[in-house]
Amino acid sequence: MTEVALSAYLAFYLYLIMLLVQWAVATFSKAKEPNAVPGKIDEDLSHDSFIFRAHRTFHNTLENSALFIGTVLFAFVINYQSPVFAMCIWVYLIARLIHMALYYTIATEKNPSPRSYFFLIGVLANVVMLIMIGIRLIS
Repeated sequence: MTEVALSAYLAFYLYLIMLLVQWAVATFSKAKEPNAVPGKIDEDLSHDSFIFRAHRTFHNTLENSALFIGTVLFAFVINYQSPVFAMCIWVYLIARLIHMALYYTIATEKNPSPRSYFFLIGVLANVVMLIMIGIRLIS
């Protein structure tokens, strides 16, 4: 296995670990609440509630996971090994980790919030990866 492939695999693995951690934080923070109902979150909660922020962090990551996971797995299937592509996976992972940390710690209704910038960095990294795969496919 090349160093580039190993780097990409490691970043993808850490992304999956991050997803698991977000699920656990959202699940267990909500489950600790009195009268917690599985699968339901109080509609009156907002950004001032950690339970709300943990729930939204996890769901925001899920909303973005399909495109990211699909992009990365597609690259793995066609054996696309590029240092720039691997770096984009790392950029996406780091942006999502910072987004997660900011969502957990900053209770704001402001838009854009500080986490929005890291969301956009992740989206940009994903777009670059898609373009790189497209170029690989047509060349």
